[in-house]
Amino acid sequence: MPSDDAYGQGHAESVVRSQHWRTVGNSAAYLAAELRPGRSVLDVGCGPGTITVDIARRVAPGEVLGIDLSEAVLEQARAHAEREGVANVRFERADITTAADLGRFDIVHAHQVLLHLTEPVEALRRMLKLAKPGGVVAARDTDYAAAFWWPADPRLDRWLEVYRAVAHGNGAEPDAGRRLLAWARAADARDVTPSASIWCHSTPEERAWWGGMWADRILNSRIAEQAVEGGHASAQDLRDISEAWRAWAADPDGWFAIPHGEILCRVAESG
Repeated sequence: MPSDDAYGQGHAESVVRSQHWRTVGNSAAYLAAELRPGRSVLDVGCGPGTITVDIARRVAPGEVLGIDLSEAVLEQARAHAEREGVANVRFERADITTAADLGRFDIVHAHQVLLHLTEPVEALRRMLKLAKPGGVVAARDTDYAAAFWWPADPRLDRWLEVYRAVAHGNGAEPDAGRRLLAWARAADARDVTPSASIWCHSTPEERAWWGGMWADRILNSRIAEQAVEGGHASAQDLRDISEAWRAWAADPDGWFAIPHGEILCRVAESG
C-alpha cells in the first residue's frame, strides 16, 4: 500500500483545507462538457472529494471511483459524499503508479497530481491505459513560477522560492502547467487539446481564506518541515513568510493569481 509520504505536501489540515474549495466549476471547467450522464470516471488523487462528488452528480447514473494515498482524507471524501446525498461514487486507497487493476473508465481525471510526482509521464501512460477506447484523460496542474500578486512583498518572493525549492528537492516539478502538453506527447498521447485557466483571489473573503491557509501551511505542514530539513529556509524565514501572508490577506489592495495548464487526451476508438 502506498505511503502518505509519497505526497510531498502531506495532509496537514492547512493543506486539505485548500482542497475543500475545489469544484468542477473552479478547477475542472475544461472537462465539464465531457461529464455526460452515464459515463464512468476515475478521479486520481481525489483528496477530500469535492471535485469527485461534483463529477459524480454530473455523470449520474455513471459510476465514479476516487483514489488517494491517504485513508484519513478518503474518510473525509466519503463523509462529503454522504452529506451531499451522492451515491454513485466510491473511494479507495490506491496509487496510480502502482495499482494493479482499477478497471477501465470513460474518463480518467487528475487535478493537481502530476506536479507532485517524480514520474509524471509514466503516470500519464498509466492513466491512458485505464481509459476505454474513445475515452478521455484529463489533467490540470498549477504553474507556480507564473504566480503573481499585489502588493509586492519580498517575503512572498521568498515564499515562492522556498516552495519551488522544496518541490524540486522532492524530485517533483512545481511548474508543471507549462509542461503538460510535452508530458502528454512523451506519454504517447496522440490527440491532445491543451488549454489554460487561472485562479484569482482578490475579495476580502478570498484573501482571508487563501492568505490564512498559506500563513498556516508554511509553518505547519510537510512543506515547512522539508524547507528547514533541506536547508531551503530557516524557521525565522518561515515565520516571516507567514506574517507576509497575513499582511497580504488584510490589505484591501491584495490580489493573487496563479495559472494552470490543462490537457484533454482523447483515446482512439478500438479497431
